[in-house]
Amino acid sequence: MNQQQQQQQQARLDSIKKTWQQRREITERLAKIRNKIAVYSGKGGVGKTTIATGIAVTLARQGFKVGIFDADIDCPNVLKVLGLSDRPTVKDNHFYPSEKHKVKVISMGSFQEREDEAIIWRGPMVHNAITQFFQMTEWGELDYLIVDMPPGTSDAPLTIMQTLPLDGFIIVTTPQSLAKLDALRSINMVRKMNIKVLGIVENLSGDIFGSGAGEELAQETAVSFLGRLELRRDYQEQEELATVHSSVVRQEYEALIARTLPVLETLKQG
Repeated sequence: MNQQQQQQQQARLDSIKKTWQQRREITERLAKIRNKIAVYSGKGGVGKTTIATGIAVTLARQGFKVGIFDADIDCPNVLKVLGLSDRPTVKDNHFYPSEKHKVKVISMGSFQEREDEAIIWRGPMVHNAITQFFQMTEWGELDYLIVDMPPGTSDAPLTIMQTLPLDGFIIVTTPQSLAKLDALRSINMVRKMNIKVLGIVENLSGDIFGSGAGEELAQETAVSFLGRLELRRDYQEQEELATVHSSVVRQEYEALIARTLPVLETLKQG
C-alpha cells in the first residue's frame, strides 16, 4: 500500500471514528428523552410542520413533557406555526430551548436575522448544523421529542436517521397520487435505515382533494393507518393554533395520538 492509499484509509477511519463519537455524544445527551418520533414525508407542502406542532401541543395539553426540534434547516417554519418569537438561551456553549404552549422548541429560525432570509447551504453545512443542535441542546427530561423532518430522501433526512436514535416515523401524505408516491419513497428510505414506521396520516383530506390515499398506502405497506386530518377553515385562523382554538381539530389530534401511542409502545417492546 503506497502513502496516498494509507492516507485515504486513515481519513476513512477518522471519519468513521468521528461519526461514532458524535452518535455516542448525541445518544448520551438525549438519554433523558423517553420517546423520539419523527414526522416525515418525501414531499414538501403536505403539512409535516402543522402535524408535528399539533401532535406536540396536544401531548403537552395531556400533561406530557414535550419538545419539538425543527430539523428543516433550509426552511424552518415551526416558530411561525407556534407564534413563538423568544430565542433559546445560550449558556456555556449549550442551547436551552424556548417554550410555547408548554412545548420546548429548537429551530434554525431562532438564529435568522429575518424570517424571510434564505439559508443557502450545501449538504455538509446542513449536516453540521443538525449534529450541533443535537450535541448542544439541553432538553432535560422529556416524555416525547417530536422531530419535524425536512422533505426529500437526501442529505438532511439521512443525517438525522444516522445520528439520532429515533423510535419511529409518522409518515404524512395528502390524497393526491404524487404525495402518496413520495410518502412511499419515504417509507422505503426509513426501512432501508432499519427504523420503524409508526403509521401513516392523511392530511388535507376531504372536500376538493378527496380522500383514501393514506389508507391505501397503509394497506400496501402493511403499516398502521393513524387517521385523517380534514381540510378545515379552522386552519385559516392566524393568531392561534387550530389545535388550541378549534375543538374539532383538537379532537382529531387527540384521536391521532390515541392510535399512535399504542403502536409506539408495541414496536418498542418488539
